[in-house]
Amino acid sequence: MKAHWHFLLMALTVAAGSSGPAVAEPAIVYSVGGKFDGSFNESAFRGVERFRNETGATVREFELERDAQSLQALRTFAGRGEEPVVAIGFNQASAVAEAAKAYPDTDFAIIDMVVDAPNVASYVFKEQEASYIAGVLAAKASKTGTIGFVGGMDIPIIRRFLCGYQLGAKSVSKDIKVLFNMTGSTPAAFADPARGAELARIQIRTGADVVIQAAGGTGIGVLQAVADAGVLGIGTDSNQNGLHPGNVLTSIRKRLDNAVYDSFKSARDGAFKPGIRVLGLAEGGMDWVLDENNKDLITPDMKAAADAATAGISDGSIHVHDVVTEGACPVS
Repeated sequence: MKAHWHFLLMALTVAAGSSGPAVAEPAIVYSVGGKFDGSFNESAFRGVERFRNETGATVREFELERDAQSLQALRTFAGRGEEPVVAIGFNQASAVAEAAKAYPDTDFAIIDMVVDAPNVASYVFKEQEASYIAGVLAAKASKTGTIGFVGGMDIPIIRRFLCGYQLGAKSVSKDIKVLFNMTGSTPAAFADPARGAELARIQIRTGADVVIQAAGGTGIGVLQAVADAGVLGIGTDSNQNGLHPGNVLTSIRKRLDNAVYDSFKSARDGAFKPGIRVLGLAEGGMDWVLDENNKDLITPDMKAAADAATAGISDGSIHVHDVVTEGACPVS
């Protein structure tokens, strides 16, 4: 109940200290798992930090303990005059739609899902583009010819990650084997590190020596399991190279931080616009990380291949299949 009581205390404090018209401040509602989940939410939090540091502005925050709290949190922020009110995660889509309808003069944004409303900005990502790079690097790093993928909830976004990973790996070697498992069919699949570790261990026993996680908090367990087994993992959403230096080949970042920052900054500048923004490699929405924690794992050949794939995807000469708009992945 920590987040719930924090939210109530914050509301009471603001109400008690108000003596005139409230100045609009941005607000954010994180998905279940908390803003320090080391993954999805934490990437969004980096955008909050950047905006605070650059502007000195206050940002109101709420961390969901369960999805049912989303609508109340969004409505409370909107009712107090905060804007934009930003929701993190696809699981808040219905709550955003309802809150946006109830507060038509308030600007809302949702990250990682589309809500079609005249006062909502929707930020979505080309996950398949960056996961293609991950597949290239995994295939080049593998010594067994078998790599793995552990996803969170079995939803189109995660299938995008999987297809891009498969296509990238197959671009290096048509014979490479890609094992994959999804953790579950509900949002709880993103918050089960024990199950993530179990699935990773099964793949490792089957021969995988590089395993990517696309599973939010569940992925923390995946990376722990690969480190314990002495093989390689690939992080997603945030830079996770430092979690197990020497055992994390790279991290595929979904730049939620850029999306959050853009929504806050555009509102502050009076330039907030509703509609859909699709962010891939070329738009700064996805990337892969090379830093001091993994520089010894990435050979010059691997870096050259990843850079070439990034350039090709960005200029359109390499097309990465999108299972959401183009149907089933052409590889399996």
